[in-house]
Amino acid sequence: MKILGIDPSLTATGYGLIDYQNQKIKLIETGTIEPKKKDLFENRIKKIYTLLDELIEQYKPNVLVLEQLYAHHKHPITASILGHVRGVVCLLCAQKNVKLAEYSVKRIRSAIVGNGNASKVQTRRVVAHILHISEEKLTLDASDALALSIGYAQINSRQI
Repeated sequence: MKILGIDPSLTATGYGLIDYQNQKIKLIETGTIEPKKKDLFENRIKKIYTLLDELIEQYKPNVLVLEQLYAHHKHPITASILGHVRGVVCLLCAQKNVKLAEYSVKRIRSAIVGNGNASKVQTRRVVAHILHISEEKLTLDASDALALSIGYAQINSRQI
């Protein structure tokens, strides 16, 4: 089963694609989409849409795992901006007929690290260990996306 995790952001959207077969996890591709900060808002969204569309078309994941929206009362604009990127991802799932799953950061970090309050750096360390790669090769956004993919596999391993 191919599982694509997406850590949405307008500045750096992380993605991580794994193959999960017979309780084994294999890294297929990971990276970060970083639209230019000077670009118009709509062009930044379009870049994220276009690159994720190409990724989904090329690899045809069975499921896409998206980080649930977390809105802090001190930063309401952030939730609105993330909502735009999440909307693009949800639209792609509908267009490409890819199952969409959503998990909170705490749920995923608890499944991966054993601590829902683990830091991004701790999560990256564990993700790199699971995939047998150097943590320096992973941006924090890419490792969060991979954590979503791996966490989905671990949480749903009996049904996969």
